[in-house]
Amino acid sequence: MAIQIAILDCDLLLHGRGHKTLDRFDIETVSDEFLLTTFGFPRDFIYYLVELLRDTLSRRTQRSRAISPEVQILAALGFYTSGSFQTRMGDAIGISQASMSRCVTNVTKALVEKAPECIGFMRDEATKQQSKEEFFRVAGIPNVMGVVDCAHIAIKAPNAEDSSYVNKKGFHSINCQLVCDARGLLLSAETNWPGSLQDNCIFKQSSVYKELEEQENHEGWFLGDCRYPLKKWLMTPVQYPETSADFRYNLAHTATHEIVDRTFRAIQTRFRCLDGSKGYLQYSPEKCSHIILACCVLHNVSLQSGLDAWTFERTDIPDQSEEGSCKPEAVDSEAVRIRQELILSHFS
Repeated sequence: MAIQIAILDCDLLLHGRGHKTLDRFDIETVSDEFLLTTFGFPRDFIYYLVELLRDTLSRRTQRSRAISPEVQILAALGFYTSGSFQTRMGDAIGISQASMSRCVTNVTKALVEKAPECIGFMRDEATKQQSKEEFFRVAGIPNVMGVVDCAHIAIKAPNAEDSSYVNKKGFHSINCQLVCDARGLLLSAETNWPGSLQDNCIFKQSSVYKELEEQENHEGWFLGDCRYPLKKWLMTPVQYPETSADFRYNLAHTATHEIVDRTFRAIQTRFRCLDGSKGYLQYSPEKCSHIILACCVLHNVSLQSGLDAWTFERTDIPDQSEEGSCKPEAVDSEAVRIRQELILSHFS
């Protein structure tokens, strides 16, 4: 009688079945330089990340011969920072490409679960005040709480019929809305919007917009570029500057708003899976969205651990699509008054 054998994983064939964790790679045996060049982060940060995600990753692998949390995290970092499942990456840590893929899935889910803890506006007053002072030192705009912008991440076409992810440049993408503080720390990251949606349309559907519109009193304002609507809590450039004060304000606004673009460039450069140099992300839009969010969480965790946001900043400006207006919007006269008072008080 013929016996059918299903080959599930070459690792399983090599190491057998059971509940023992497989220690394929010993982080203690390699140099700091190897960890940084291969996985994109220093040793101390990798240790911190292991402790942060250990419980979650151990639960996800408890029913099979588990790959240790350390190896899972290194596999995921290797993918995020290189942008590919290279054979040499799997060889370096002793797992197959199939296992690499599962590790990336597990770590991505674990990081996405941490997103509410790591990305958010809920900060103490001292931290908020410090951020306002840091923004003010950039170009003299007071009471700035954050800067907002969108950026496109290329993905594979979901299917032939779905054109919602085709942006104005003609490629499939996810349009991500980011809000950050003066240090590049993300206060909000919405990574699930189809590339065909324009920035201001995304903004008006975002959780950030809904939250700030519902607030009666605002401690300051956010900055958005000319594609965004002027609000009492969102300052935009003067579209048709007439006075020298208007021009000075616009220059200060551009210099301050640039922080969110620098943050996006730094994230793309550190996490090469997002920068397009290795091609587009080869997954469904939902999984691509999770990978992008996982990289955003890693960005914040690294900053909160003392790493510099701009260490890996790219110098070239990413090629983003030109955006038109979603729909003409009535001018908010109170917002115009607030902006004019700001210009007269600080730029006249």
